[in-house]
Amino acid sequence: MTTDDLRSTMERVGERFNLGEYEIEAYLAVLEHGQLTASEIADRTEIPQPRVYDTVRSLSDRGLVELRESRPMKIIAVDPDDAYSEIKGSLTEMIDELESRYTAPARDTEAVSLVKSRSTILRYLEEVIEAAEYELALSLTPELLERFEDKLATAQQNGVSVELLITPAAEAPDPDEFDYMRVCTTARARRGITTPVVAVADGEYSIYATQDALRDDQDRYGVIFNRSALGFLVSGFFGTVLWTTAARTLAADGTERPFPRRYASIRRCVKNLIEAGGEFYATIQGRDVTTGESRLIRGKVVDIAFEASEEVAGLTVESQDGEEVTIGGQVAAFEDLEAYEIRIGRDEPPEFEP
Repeated sequence: MTTDDLRSTMERVGERFNLGEYEIEAYLAVLEHGQLTASEIADRTEIPQPRVYDTVRSLSDRGLVELRESRPMKIIAVDPDDAYSEIKGSLTEMIDELESRYTAPARDTEAVSLVKSRSTILRYLEEVIEAAEYELALSLTPELLERFEDKLATAQQNGVSVELLITPAAEAPDPDEFDYMRVCTTARARRGITTPVVAVADGEYSIYATQDALRDDQDRYGVIFNRSALGFLVSGFFGTVLWTTAARTLAADGTERPFPRRYASIRRCVKNLIEAGGEFYATIQGRDVTTGESRLIRGKVVDIAFEASEEVAGLTVESQDGEEVTIGGQVAAFEDLEAYEIRIGRDEPPEFEP
């Protein structure tokens, strides 16, 4: 399709759907009753009597209604399938052509964005889910779970560890009727209709949005942390505020995941090591808490710190030169090293490829 043809198609489609307020009111009234007179339309709508005739003639010109020039004139609904049959093909063709011309905009890899568009928030949610390589944390409504079910199943099949929180708990799918293990590693439900929508991929790429924003409330918003160091705010909020206050566990994968494993969250790492038991070795990429310098630590895990409240979680690793290094999560203050990525093995420290 040439550019001129595309422009012509867009104008034709736009003209068909460019209905004014009175036209919409009159059209819906006629559709509901099959046929009406001008007086009946005026009685059933807020269209002033003098404007009814111009309004229905406009609808007739668009092929949406038929006018029977009787006394009184009757306005007859045209089957929408017939009225829009031609435009449906044009619309599909137009969307395909526009899609073929679309070039995804380059995004700053450290961008922090504030968005209010529901469609944009949904697009970013999908991108975060697809971006996860080894760890994904989500707080979703049941409707969003249904929307992204296949994307989550793909992530699960690719070996991504998925922690899924469904809210509100009262509307969460029944575990006897929904296969949670197809889409996640662990699923929990949380009370409260104000719980935000959250998605965090590998502790970095993340989105936070209010549920109101997904109902097209223009006074609400979503925040995107696209590979930003500030993404830990969303990850930490999910792990300490949302996940730990979930009302109940819906499903949990009891199978033993093979080692080596990768973690972005120190809490998830520590909990898994306690559950698995035994001897572990770690390779940790992070930043020295005191100097801010980047460090890579490889060695044996000699201690694990953890509290049931999950407010405290950490590791102590004996490095290959004999130094004991305490490991904390992002924004660590008490430990020696702030961990960005943790790799855990059974027999030796896993290899690390930046």
